[in-house]
Amino acid sequence: MNTLPQRPEDLRVRFKNFGLRILRLYDSLPQNGSAQIVGRQIARSGTSPGAQYREACRAKSDADFISKIEGALQEVDETDYWIEILVEGKYIAREKLMSLKTETDELISILVTIVRKLKARRK
Repeated sequence: MNTLPQRPEDLRVRFKNFGLRILRLYDSLPQNGSAQIVGRQIARSGTSPGAQYREACRAKSDADFISKIEGALQEVDETDYWIEILVEGKYIAREKLMSLKTETDELISILVTIVRKLKARRK
């Protein structure tokens, strides 16, 4: 598992790359109705965290920062759900999504750690 990024820019880059990977996944999905429904959901939830993290970097307070990071966390977790749907629905082979699933898990872990540390610091 990766450690926390040393600089905010590191996580910015990571989220941008994550969003781009999600968009490439969306483009590769079958063109049938149900795959496209899931695809639109994962495209939205997988690109949103990068924008939310950028907003968090401009937060006005710790509370604002935590709120924006928690929003990004919710979206990454939702993306994890859609990855599970794609695999369990047999739209894409599990093996093809393993590295993306690993990155999703690592991003969740990083965001949870950030929130926990900030909340502990505030007490």
